[in-house]
Amino acid sequence: MLFSNIKILDENFEIKDKMYVATDDDRIVYVGDCMPRGDFGDIRDGEGKLLMPAFHNAHGHSPMALLRGYAENMKLQDWLFTKVFPFEDKLDSNAVYWGTLLTMAEGMRFGIVSHSDMYYFLDDMVRATDESGMKANISRAITEFGDGDPWETERLKEMKDTYERLDGAADGRVKIDISIHAEYTNSLRAMQAVADYCNQVGAINHIHISETKSEHEECKVKYGKTPVKLMNDIGAFDSKALAAHCVWVEDEDMDILKEKGVSVATNPMSNMKLASGIANVPEMLRRGINVAIGTDSVASNNSLNFFEEMKMFAIAPKIRFNDPTLITPKQTLYAATRAGALAQGREDAGLVKEGFKADLIMIDLEQPNMYPVHDLMNNLVYSASGTDIVMTMSDGRIVYENGEYKTLDIEKTMFEAQAATKVILSKL
Repeated sequence: MLFSNIKILDENFEIKDKMYVATDDDRIVYVGDCMPRGDFGDIRDGEGKLLMPAFHNAHGHSPMALLRGYAENMKLQDWLFTKVFPFEDKLDSNAVYWGTLLTMAEGMRFGIVSHSDMYYFLDDMVRATDESGMKANISRAITEFGDGDPWETERLKEMKDTYERLDGAADGRVKIDISIHAEYTNSLRAMQAVADYCNQVGAINHIHISETKSEHEECKVKYGKTPVKLMNDIGAFDSKALAAHCVWVEDEDMDILKEKGVSVATNPMSNMKLASGIANVPEMLRRGINVAIGTDSVASNNSLNFFEEMKMFAIAPKIRFNDPTLITPKQTLYAATRAGALAQGREDAGLVKEGFKADLIMIDLEQPNMYPVHDLMNNLVYSASGTDIVMTMSDGRIVYENGEYKTLDIEKTMFEAQAATKVILSKL
């Protein structure tokens, strides 16, 4: 496919006009300012459009699409224990499949091609991801408080079995990560077992860390150290790691995250909606930590509109520190794309660059909310909407274009997700 005469957000995160971008199979094979030689099949005129890297959602729980709007105006612990956990206890294979497929549909509509996910019923999540043509880093979130050998539990057995069977599924579009759900949902023995296994296989360890002040402080009381220090001491960062939230991390924690090369997935919309706080992203960036953007689940967001998430990513630190100069549009766009790809271990993704994966979105710039144009980068972060996306491409395959979902039946997906939700509610 060839995109001609189109604006692009190039590999240096600068706007270039009247460019040509060609894709072949799953790769970008040409980026330049003149027509390339060769037959690239379908040619798309890019007049009035922008081509940029697709979004990599660095933290979420896809099946929780079924809980959208279910639990509102509640503190996190009440939200979890009185509403979310009882609902999740009734989930089954069918519900997880349709919930995940619904998230894949919403994701492609809003320019997301890859999700970092932690949940369970992983076979069904992998199946939905594969069928949708999307990508995902999926992990079996471990929550385990038993006194016995953690490897005698079904959860850890499932984690190991899933990694061995499904890592690299869907032609490599699916990666299986490992997940210590959080410090407060596990015994030390279970966390150590998971960390050891993660290091053994060299996977990414996806962990909730310091999401709330109470979680952070209670860990210090229980273990005499912060969640980051605890995870570091048990070796949870010795392979690769993705730390979700990090709202309440301290200076020494950030030193550890930088030293160990841990990526941070900040979730501004969810964190503010649940009143968990605002992460110190400016300081993390100053220290050179790879900070990516996540949505968390739509149960606490309540959408996957990534332009909305980017805008909040850029604005939230300005509020926290009363400093409007913090976080630039360039930093924001990088966090939403390249940083997310790196957090997922997808080194060849997240840039409009020759040889990289053809994960692209095309944005219609001919919209009232995008005029006038003093600086297009500013408009992308502060003015654009997910509805301005007219095409999403995953691994060189168009999965969404102009209202059409190319890889799934959207009406059936919405119907089945609603039906599965009704079944669960009937059991509560």
